[in-house]
Amino acid sequence: MAAVAARSCRRGLSQILSNGGLSASIPKRLEGDRRHKSTVQYASRPDLPKLAYRRLKGKSPGVVFLPGLGSNMNGHKAESLEEFCKSLGHSYLRFDYTGHGASEGVFSEGTIGTWKKDVLYVLDELAEGPQILVGSSIGGWLMLLAAIARPEKTAALVGISSAADHIVTSFNSLPLETRKEFEAKGEWTVPSKNAEEGHYKFSMDFLREAENHCVLHSPIPITCPVRLIHGLKDEDVPWHISMQVAERILSPDVDIILRRHGQHRMSDKDDIKLMVYTIDDLIDKLTTMV
Repeated sequence: MAAVAARSCRRGLSQILSNGGLSASIPKRLEGDRRHKSTVQYASRPDLPKLAYRRLKGKSPGVVFLPGLGSNMNGHKAESLEEFCKSLGHSYLRFDYTGHGASEGVFSEGTIGTWKKDVLYVLDELAEGPQILVGSSIGGWLMLLAAIARPEKTAALVGISSAADHIVTSFNSLPLETRKEFEAKGEWTVPSKNAEEGHYKFSMDFLREAENHCVLHSPIPITCPVRLIHGLKDEDVPWHISMQVAERILSPDVDIILRRHGQHRMSDKDDIKLMVYTIDDLIDKLTTMV
């Protein structure tokens, strides 16, 4: 009976969302809390930089947001998800990787392995119970690595413009002479409208380390529900990467959602609604299964 009531409540929420947008999803009794965001906290780790995070406690499954490269936990998607989880009473956690946002560390010294350790620490030490991991861009790569390493903590995955292996495969697809030029220079500069400086710089050491974390060369041992959302107009991470991820994941429950006019950030109002609908549906599915 409780599961049916919860499902009915969530369906009502989805109806409200379709009529009035995300902010309309907040029940009247929570309106006073909506403006009060979670507070920034810092996790101290032996011999590692402190991680900044914001956490809401609540029901299981919880939701953990993994931001993109150079982004942080205060982006529109991350904050909208907190509002959504708060309205449903589910736990939620967002954080900054090492060298990002309010966390300690130097961005240019970070690696895929560094940020994977950050995600695993969050799952092991800060998140309680199984989580729905929501990964944006490079966060979509990190969520796969985390799900492989911590299957017991991963209830479901939602990838948004997932960039699995993308940095490595993009560099390796360059003409040989071009690669040699960058190797001699010691770094690879990639233009991007989504980078603060208009480009990203990757050292050769970063690229070599990233190769150790590639997942698309073989079947991906993930068996939980997976949803992959990607925009067909993504100029940073081609949508076919989400197709490749879906083909390699072993789970029988994998859906791909392609947005015709979607761009890389996927932060427009309708993009946010789609993300919320998708997570709402997964919570429904997971709680009904219990």
